[in-house]
Amino acid sequence: MTRTPTPTPAVRAAQPEADEEQRQAPLSNGLKQRHLSMIALGGVIGAGLFVGSGAGIAAAGPSIVLAYAVSGLLVMCVMRMLGEMSAANPASGSFSVHADRTIGRWAGFTAGWMFWTLLVVGVAVEAIGAAHIVQGWFPGTPSWLWVLVFMAVFCATNLGAVSRFGEFEFWFAALKITAIALFLTVCTLAILGLLPGTASPGTAHLAHDGGLLPNGVSGLLVGLLASVVAYAGLETVTIAAAESADPVRGVAKAVRTTMWRIAVVYVGSMLVIVMLIPWHDPAVVDQGPYAAVLDRLGVPAGGEIMNVVILIALLSAMNANIYGSSRMAYSLVTRGQGPKFLGKVSGRVPRRAVLASSAFGFVAVLLSYWWPTTVFAWLLNMVGGATLIVWGLIAVSQLVLRRRLEREAPGKLVVRMWLFPYLTWVALAGVVAVLFLMAVEPDTRLQLYFTGGLAVFLAAVGYARQRKAEAR
Repeated sequence: MTRTPTPTPAVRAAQPEADEEQRQAPLSNGLKQRHLSMIALGGVIGAGLFVGSGAGIAAAGPSIVLAYAVSGLLVMCVMRMLGEMSAANPASGSFSVHADRTIGRWAGFTAGWMFWTLLVVGVAVEAIGAAHIVQGWFPGTPSWLWVLVFMAVFCATNLGAVSRFGEFEFWFAALKITAIALFLTVCTLAILGLLPGTASPGTAHLAHDGGLLPNGVSGLLVGLLASVVAYAGLETVTIAAAESADPVRGVAKAVRTTMWRIAVVYVGSMLVIVMLIPWHDPAVVDQGPYAAVLDRLGVPAGGEIMNVVILIALLSAMNANIYGSSRMAYSLVTRGQGPKFLGKVSGRVPRRAVLASSAFGFVAVLLSYWWPTTVFAWLLNMVGGATLIVWGLIAVSQLVLRRRLEREAPGKLVVRMWLFPYLTWVALAGVVAVLFLMAVEPDTRLQLYFTGGLAVFLAAVGYARQRKAEAR
């Protein structure tokens, strides 16, 4: 008979706290499968893709397609690993809970608060991006005023029942997916020469504007970092699944659709854009790549229509980020890893956590007032660094938890990581490589140092708390 391994002291200390959330579980299960499906499909399509990709295209040229494909493969692996763990043990703390159970309390603490930081900064990024669009429609109005309006609306939305959040995201995400599908259809017709009034560009913009790598490898690296930011927040669906009637089914289905979502929405969009418009066209950055392409194709009011879609996308991602960050904060508090006053639940909603998670978005009102032209890009790169650190902790957690599940509960492996453990190690190496690239790239180095310093600080605090718990 096989002897069950004895948990290490760190795991024994972390396990009760990781299970505390499941024992209390006062949150609702008001999210339906259709909510989860649409959140998975389009809930995080926001500033990183619609706005931040312009700078990536301007730096990388046609190789932006390669950048999105490479980082897309990485995020597919991360989501598969996360899906495996979340289907086996659904929790609103998602990978933070898994890190608690596998690496130790310090890792759960670090992963949770890093992700919370990632999302609340994302809230600010989306709010500032949305404000810039509306400011273009109402010249003379200050950007910070629109940031304030958007923050107030979506903070209020998340203070209500989770079903309200689910409905907002369902319709927002449905509009985004429909718009992207129409965009890809129009662009494909133009590439094939089937769009009235346009001639097929063929591969002219891919081959004759400096080739695949017009700015060399350094340009590709900038594009790679921009693509990582576009994928940030995909993990939120595993957090939302914990507030659904059937979290295991929800997680499994969401993760299994990740591959085609990435291939079609992200990589497909970049491919048609660089085929239809010169990568060095100033409109790619000034207007945004999507609006610039529609204007180039002569679609009536195409640029303005796309700006409306982008505004919806930004507000949707902002809404999702407030939700995800508040649930992560709540999960951390229920496990004794955050301020207790944030753990109060009213109407089955952690309203104090919602308010705390919205606070940085309100700080963005001041940031957009002080640095209206530079704060957006700075915050966007900070999101990328935090995302990579979280992905690294997910990979390490999955390496440990998969072995444990195979020994103790193989029936819980509803979703399985491909080619385990080899592909997990490849993904972890990929995360380390991109972090290294951020360190050598001047435009992202400062943000990485800031984000890395925060991660080290959180790990030190988490480790001190873990040692204190072990000593009791």
